[in-house]
Amino acid sequence: MKMVFSVSIILSLGKLMKDTLRYLAGIAGPSGYGSKSTAEQVTQCSSFSSTSQLTAIITGIGAETARVLAKRGVRIVMPARDMKKAAQVKEAIQRESPEAEIIVCEIDLSSLASVQSFCNHFLALRLPLNILINNAGVFSKNLEFSEDKVELTFATNYLGHYFLTETLLEKMIETATKTGIEGRIINISSVVHGWVKKDGLNFGQMLNPNNYNGTRAYAQSKLANILHAKEVSRQLQGRNARVTINAVHPGIVKTAIIRAHKGFITDSLFFMASKLLKTTSQGASTTCYVALSSQTEGKSGKFYADCNETNCSSLANDELEAQKLWTRTRNLINKQLSKLST
Repeated sequence: MKMVFSVSIILSLGKLMKDTLRYLAGIAGPSGYGSKSTAEQVTQCSSFSSTSQLTAIITGIGAETARVLAKRGVRIVMPARDMKKAAQVKEAIQRESPEAEIIVCEIDLSSLASVQSFCNHFLALRLPLNILINNAGVFSKNLEFSEDKVELTFATNYLGHYFLTETLLEKMIETATKTGIEGRIINISSVVHGWVKKDGLNFGQMLNPNNYNGTRAYAQSKLANILHAKEVSRQLQGRNARVTINAVHPGIVKTAIIRAHKGFITDSLFFMASKLLKTTSQGASTTCYVALSSQTEGKSGKFYADCNETNCSSLANDELEAQKLWTRTRNLINKQLSKLST
């Protein structure tokens, strides 16, 4: 038994070392791209005959994703909480791409009322919707609650995007039917979803935790993003809708979220971890790849990292857990919306 256990550990360590070396070297995977590929490189060959026909919503000021998609001719709708920063990003993109169409709108993804208000505003514009990138994310070191009395990380990273996707889904299906162009939804997740074990997927505790840990809450929200993609993909396939949904791990990019992760990346560890960090353009590459590549056409319910399909945790692949989470979330949102209407 000890011999088998030792061999198993050696094999696991060997695979980890091989994967790490591949990552550090930027060796391309089956897609032809790898960890060092940039967003501009992976969007040179698009799945679409003319990206100028496309409209994409990108939450959370995904500046590099917006810049590259706009450069490819995609109309960008940028719902953001920080309108001043969003306006600055819009100005920067249009300096580089003067013909780019950028629409900035206000949203607070932790608030269901704010999400509903944005959706109403967007639908009133009567624009098509081809791509929805659920990009916004927060990491809260301390326990905080949204105006809907839901733990802030879970409310922003998962609950708001669930409601946004559900509210705009029929518009995406309608656009795909009218244009014949496949609609694509992308949930930004993370490899840290694998840190969550089954007893950590407690819906009540994710909404209102007794013993809060910021890193755990973040990992739980990223697991929920994948489970959401899995279940919505199953439903879309059941309807034969020409819309796909996938989850991506963008890689570790030095963003405000990473700087806030003092719980698991201390200053001393950050120097070592910096060797694994991606540039902003490398960090946006997987999202842009899944959004525009012909290689991802028809792919749904998958998990991508470094511009290649990869494995997620066994819990993230649990269809029953995905269905349970979707149903409980739907019931919670119905309950919250009924309060808003009274």
